[in-house]
Amino acid sequence: MNQESYVSFVIEQLAPLGSITSRAMFGGHALYCDGIVFALIAANTLYLKADEVNRPQFEAEGLEPFHPFEDHDAVMQYYLAPAELFESVDGLEHWARGAVEAGRRAALKKNPKGARKHVHPARKKRS
Repeated sequence: MNQESYVSFVIEQLAPLGSITSRAMFGGHALYCDGIVFALIAANTLYLKADEVNRPQFEAEGLEPFHPFEDHDAVMQYYLAPAELFESVDGLEHWARGAVEAGRRAALKKNPKGARKHVHPARKKRS
């Protein structure tokens, strides 16, 4: 299966979560649910976003983090999706929805609710 076919398959499977879109990035794809990045596809393999809340579940299952470069030990906060993700509605809800929530938490850390962009005083409009 080529990468575009795999991406289409994954998007179709994850559709119950919300509006799933993809964006080509660095030879792979980032997946978004309602505008929130929550997964990566690299070499026809799905990785789900993890953080301090859901990472222990991935580790307990022995699922590996994503290594963007084969010759480096660096990892990203995405873990191999378990096979059961596509085997049942419960699997989809548990694993993929958990990744979406991790994406939401990460987005909130970058731009907390109520935070406004700082406008330099000299650039403020005057009435």
